[in-house]
Amino acid sequence: MTTHRASCQCGSLEATLEGDPDFVIACNCRACQKRTGAPFGTGAYFRKETLTVNGPIKPWQRTADSGRALENFFCPTCGTNLYWTLEMRPDHVGVAFGCFDTKLPDPVRAIWMEEAHDWVGFPEDWPKFPKGTPEPA
Repeated sequence: MTTHRASCQCGSLEATLEGDPDFVIACNCRACQKRTGAPFGTGAYFRKETLTVNGPIKPWQRTADSGRALENFFCPTCGTNLYWTLEMRPDHVGVAFGCFDTKLPDPVRAIWMEEAHDWVGFPEDWPKFPKGTPEPA
């Protein structure tokens, strides 16, 4: 079984996950743009029970446009948002794609395309949704 490791910029917060993610998505919502400081966020979604976290954590919760809770977990030293949980996907944890030291599968879809910057494009064969994925996949 593959072990994946993700860490923050300063290295004090680390997530270890067993197995490959169930899916990887690119999200263009304004919240992900602000969370990452990038034109979109890319998250790898693993079964929550595979997650082991080492190091200090600072949580922050918000309500998504859907009305459901979303909780982000940051390194209190460097501010990296390493992972998050979503009320709509209670069995999964999303981990920031760019924080991994190991290779992951490519994203499988793009969401919140209605908030994407005009110059952002994704492969033609990816499903693209104007808002979030209609139902958990």
